Amino acid sequence: MDEFYPANGAAGAGFEDGAEMDLDDGESSAAQDTQEVLKTCLVKFGSKDFIMEPEIFSQLKKYFQAGGNPEQVIDLLSANYIAVAQMANLMAEWLILAGAEIQTVQQLVENHLHDMILKTFDPKKADAIFAEEGETPSWLAELIEYPTWRSLIYRLAEDYPDCLMLNFTIKLISDAGFQGEITSISTAAQQIEVFSRILKTSVTTYLNSTPETLSKNLSECAAMVCHGQHTYVYAQVLLSVLATEQKGGHVIRRLQQEVQKEAMKANHDVTPITMALMAGFQYTKAAQCLSSMLSRDALNPADIVQLHKLYNTSDPPPVELLRIPQFLQLLIDSLFKPGSKINQEHKSKYIFLLAYASSVCDTYSVKKGGRKSINKEEVKGTMQALEKVHSICSNAKGNMELLAELHELYKCTKFAVVSLGVIKWVENIVCEPNYFSLNSDYCPIHLALLDEVVSNHPMLHSTVLQLYTTLFEGSYGEMEILATLEIKKMLVDRLVNLLSRGYVLPVVKYMAQCWQNTDTDISLIRYFVTEVLETIAPPYSQEFVSLFLPLVENDEITGSMRVDIDSDPVSEFIVHCKATHGNNHVA
Repeated sequence: MDEFYPANGAAGAGFEDGAEMDLDDGESSAAQDTQEVLKTCLVKFGSKDFIMEPEIFSQLKKYFQAGGNPEQVIDLLSANYIAVAQMANLMAEWLILAGAEIQTVQQLVENHLHDMILKTFDPKKADAIFAEEGETPSWLAELIEYPTWRSLIYRLAEDYPDCLMLNFTIKLISDAGFQGEITSISTAAQQIEVFSRILKTSVTTYLNSTPETLSKNLSECAAMVCHGQHTYVYAQVLLSVLATEQKGGHVIRRLQQEVQKEAMKANHDVTPITMALMAGFQYTKAAQCLSSMLSRDALNPADIVQLHKLYNTSDPPPVELLRIPQFLQLLIDSLFKPGSKINQEHKSKYIFLLAYASSVCDTYSVKKGGRKSINKEEVKGTMQALEKVHSICSNAKGNMELLAELHELYKCTKFAVVSLGVIKWVENIVCEPNYFSLNSDYCPIHLALLDEVVSNHPMLHSTVLQLYTTLFEGSYGEMEILATLEIKKMLVDRLVNLLSRGYVLPVVKYMAQCWQNTDTDISLIRYFVTEVLETIAPPYSQEFVSLFLPLVENDEITGSMRVDIDSDPVSEFIVHCKATHGNNHVA
């Protein structure tokens, strides 16, 4: 076996020399690395208050593994120990000993630290610390338990959206269940998990809304979704899936429509996304016709004719395509807005599409791509009512002509879509500058029509209230003060009628706000209180009492109305409320 080993000589010697050279190079490189580690560690140990840094233990470990001198470490750390944090604690203790409240001192320290971090925060250093830890730092998990520091993270994440450490912390906060606090959408939109949680919270809040909070929650949710293109598409796709659910799907559909409206207000053309989600690859002709009109925000006779033809077939497109709020509004404006010019040849087609959209019951399944059933029985009656009212609104010039058609108008307003058209028509008529100065009736016939609408359609109460408030706050400078007060008194009667039809809290809340703003004649508030007291009867809800009782108790409003304790309506209401609700009536 000797032949397998190199003989003594040049070859053997050369091999051994080469091995020694490699070994020397490796040792030299290792020594250099060790020296570099020691040098880096010593620089850090020589910085101010390094003993307080989170990385102190990992740096000490590196230093000792590289063979560092313990005495040198102790000297450096001791010499550079400034004790800034400890001095702050000492000062805080002195303040407390001097008589300051603990909470006040804590708030003072936290606020100063908060401001200092905002001034000096360096995202690169934050990311470096984060990378060195290799895992979630224990101090970070503890930090997010406190509202003050969570709000600081939100603020910093706004200023430094690309900081990895801050984005990770936002996710940690969301994971910990605090997603409801993340009100900044630009912060949330960075990560799909965080945005999904906030979207879920926002949709849940909308679903649990009361009539009073519905508008606010809707607009907040819509504004959040419309933050960017990616948030809009993601949220709308998700809502489209939920809208197909049998239970509660229509509520989500309403939310989708509000989101579309919010996007349009911001001058975004979201029509292609809307049509893609509603029509998909089916019914492309109908989708093209609607897209053309919605993108231009104007009706086109050629597209109307095409839609009319499509919806008159045995297998029409889904009715949902026609129920896009923007399209319905365009139809109503074209038929009921005074001065709107419509091609008489195509008028019946406009009316047909509006009647079809508002009266057809279409059980079309997007998931299955088919239709279970369709009921068109009410289309004819709705069309006749729309044609009749459109004709009256287009031709009636004066109150006498309108009075002759009043019975017919009352009959037709049983249809919700007709009532919506009537509101649009009345709004344009009564908002003309000289309307009230030319009208001698106490209650103009146009507003009497709205009383009928209010009695038939609770869902239109908010729209009517909006018109009434616009008129109530309107300026009638060209008229005498007494004449203006008479107009507003008549509008108070309309508001009380609206209240009597079930729209109680929004009406009372509006009048209470008028009183608080001190910009409404006190006699009108007094008249409102008098009329309401004559209309209502126990039992009263806590919400109603909290809004209405302060008006009734106010001496300036009801002082002259009180005759004798417990015998007049004012005193009776106050006594009843005190007995049943105690003194907890102040909102």
